[in-house]
Amino acid sequence: MVTVELNNIILHGHHGVYEEERKLVNTFEVNLSVSYNEKNTSFEGIGSTINYVELYEIVKQKMQAPGLLLERICQGIIHQIKHQYAEVREVRISIYKIQAPMQNFQGKAGVTLSKKFEE
Repeated sequence: MVTVELNNIILHGHHGVYEEERKLVNTFEVNLSVSYNEKNTSFEGIGSTINYVELYEIVKQKMQAPGLLLERICQGIIHQIKHQYAEVREVRISIYKIQAPMQNFQGKAGVTLSKKFEE
């Protein structure tokens, strides 16, 4: 199995349960791993793997559309990746809100979704 990863992607968006969060631009960190079964390939070109540039574009596009819950955004990213790459067997994505709206909170708040697909 091969896993293609994108880690510590910093993006901006209007996501959150509270109206103020959706008005202001928030900073998010995204980590993504996409696994698939290789087909006895020699990995000689981009066509023999999953293109991480295309994965980044999927994440970026889905993060641009405002949403209430990070879980819903994760679902949309996973769905689009599986739609674009039928050979995918597992996707794991974490989205963290860098400035979570909690008084005296230091750190990141976020969610992680994992989805396994049968062959």
